[in-house]
Amino acid sequence: MGRCNWQWRVWSGVLLFSSCVAWSQSGGPKVFPLTTDKLTEYAGEYRGSVEPDVVSAISVRGDGLSIEGERMPPMEMKPEAQDRFFVPGTALRFTFTRDASGKVTGLTTAASMGPRLTGTVSLMRFKDEPEKLNHFREYTRTEQMVPVRDGVKLHVVILRPVGSENSDEPLPILMQRTPYGVDGESSLSVNASKPELASSGYIFVFGDIRGRYKSEGQFVMNRPIVEHKTKNDIDETTDTNDTIDWLLKNLPNNNGRVGVYGISYPGFLSMMAGIDAHPAVKAISPQAPMTNIWIGDDFFHNGAFRQSYGFDYVQQLEAQKTDVRVDSTEDTFDFFLKNGNFAGAAESAGMSNLPTAKAFLTQPAYTKFWQAMAVEPHLTKAEVPTLEVGGWWDQEDMWGTQAEYAALEPHDSKHEVFMVLGPWNHGGWVPTTRHLGVVDFGAATGETYRKTIEAPFFEKYLKDKAGFDLQDTASFRTGVNEWKRYEAWPPKLGFKEAKFYLNADRSLTLEAPGEKGAGGKDSTSYKADPKDPVPYRHRPVQSTYGTGSTWRTWLVEDQRFVSGRKDLANFTTPVLDHDVTVTGDVVADLFASTTGSDGDWVVKLIDVYPDDAPDGMGGYQLMIADEILRGRYRKSFEKPEPVKPGEIMEYKWSLHGADHTFLKGHRIMVEVQSSWFPLYDRNPQTYVTNIMSAPADAYKAATISIYGSLKYPSHIEFEMPEQEGQE
Repeated sequence: MGRCNWQWRVWSGVLLFSSCVAWSQSGGPKVFPLTTDKLTEYAGEYRGSVEPDVVSAISVRGDGLSIEGERMPPMEMKPEAQDRFFVPGTALRFTFTRDASGKVTGLTTAASMGPRLTGTVSLMRFKDEPEKLNHFREYTRTEQMVPVRDGVKLHVVILRPVGSENSDEPLPILMQRTPYGVDGESSLSVNASKPELASSGYIFVFGDIRGRYKSEGQFVMNRPIVEHKTKNDIDETTDTNDTIDWLLKNLPNNNGRVGVYGISYPGFLSMMAGIDAHPAVKAISPQAPMTNIWIGDDFFHNGAFRQSYGFDYVQQLEAQKTDVRVDSTEDTFDFFLKNGNFAGAAESAGMSNLPTAKAFLTQPAYTKFWQAMAVEPHLTKAEVPTLEVGGWWDQEDMWGTQAEYAALEPHDSKHEVFMVLGPWNHGGWVPTTRHLGVVDFGAATGETYRKTIEAPFFEKYLKDKAGFDLQDTASFRTGVNEWKRYEAWPPKLGFKEAKFYLNADRSLTLEAPGEKGAGGKDSTSYKADPKDPVPYRHRPVQSTYGTGSTWRTWLVEDQRFVSGRKDLANFTTPVLDHDVTVTGDVVADLFASTTGSDGDWVVKLIDVYPDDAPDGMGGYQLMIADEILRGRYRKSFEKPEPVKPGEIMEYKWSLHGADHTFLKGHRIMVEVQSSWFPLYDRNPQTYVTNIMSAPADAYKAATISIYGSLKYPSHIEFEMPEQEGQE
């Protein structure tokens, strides 16, 4: 039997094959003859129990069957025995199950490699008559090297619907530029990832940015925009515009309109298409865009260094022209603790001279180097219709979506800046799923977004089609699991300002504390030791994108694994006797002191489920909003300064947006801690000029005191619906 070289992917329960060398003629499965009546027994629609929104339809086709899904093209299935089928030329196998009466009730999909069986997916039959689910449109694929103004050539993959070159309907161009490689883009990939847009028909263009994969030139991380450009200056805006110029002139039968979209780094590149925009750019959708990598995105949050992420990501992008990912078998908690500081970790990995790593090591404050990379200062006008997209539990770029919207919205005279915020992690709106980790939102929320907002957005601005009706912001309110639409973000109409107060007895109330504080105390304390930091996710902590990593879902992990520690403080409400909704920008405002001369402040707003909550959620502690502030930057990100030991100071910073209802029977908890390791490097709690190279003797335990009194009312600020409040 010849060896089958195959690749497959799972889109939330649907098994897709992308390529497979044909089995040898002598060793491949033989077709087992079945009559049409027998084949009809298998026809119907099937879905999984975990993701019921993912449906596969099976119908009779000749002497076999055909299986299809919304993202999966029809595939021929041949019988090799009763109840067992295979897809010719692939390793895919299907085994049907029956009940006691002999009726077909389900199937199991697997990929078989000789004696090995991998990738098993079980589906249940729920309908006997199949419907056409798939609208797969065939695309032809070509590659080009596009010259830009300085002579560099950029590699692009072009996908266009079969026959569209001579169609009566010119098509718009939909482009994505990326540092992650475009060789895998194909007719299958666009139909799988963008089924609505692929079915409608666009000329898809995928480009390797300068210096990455097959593109020429030098790669620069988040290349800064050049101010007051001359004809010889280049940045991502000029590379975008030069690419568009070439496409308009060289792609036949295009309609002269261009849309640009992308997630994460490609989201940053999407925003570049909206700055000094080419006249042909009519719509952009920056999704979870890297916007300011020092203030709130990938590498720093409010001055606290995202150590393990920066360590892995910089090696991935700057140590090679491709993006092979770091995959260590060592618990990164142990690795970074052992190496003491980032300088030691970088040296051990041989990465100290990589460009961005050098910046980490030498410029920890918000210097001109980091400021030049920031996108939001350039958003001084809304040049093109813009759809910002982000997730409440985005582990990488939650900040950018809301920051770009906030920068553009005041300039939006045409009302063409929109935002969608959903219950997703980074890019979680792409697959068909109603889950994030163990949290069930009751519907495939990404599906709703793509079908009712994303596809209609591009259809309106690139094809003049009706159907896009979003006025400003669409938000998925978690807890009650409902989509809401607002006239602005944060919403104001129908909302009022509210505060949760952190009291000295560790209660959490909507009422402000009295002059002496709760129980006659004005503060509560804990001791934080950087030699025993609080982990940010369950251990072992794998490399960010390493084998078995839980990075993508860590923000929804049950916080009980740390909430019982003595080196933090929990402030909790009684069991709620009515629903309480937190909406808008959640802001922490702490009055606190430390015996150290520096320190980190981590605040987490947590939904505590009742002990008898169903579906294994009893007692679960779900983070709703959370963020860190490095104490030295409490007054200025550009000019850090020590904290005066023992002095009560105000620390105020945003935990980002939220739209969540804490249900009756739940409790609300605010957790304050001083480390989040190893995602964030340890603060020595002794002021040193550069924490990246802090000496071992600088790491000292400190006593942290949080105040709750009339004079020093530590609290959390948010918006609440006007009809809610204290009862």
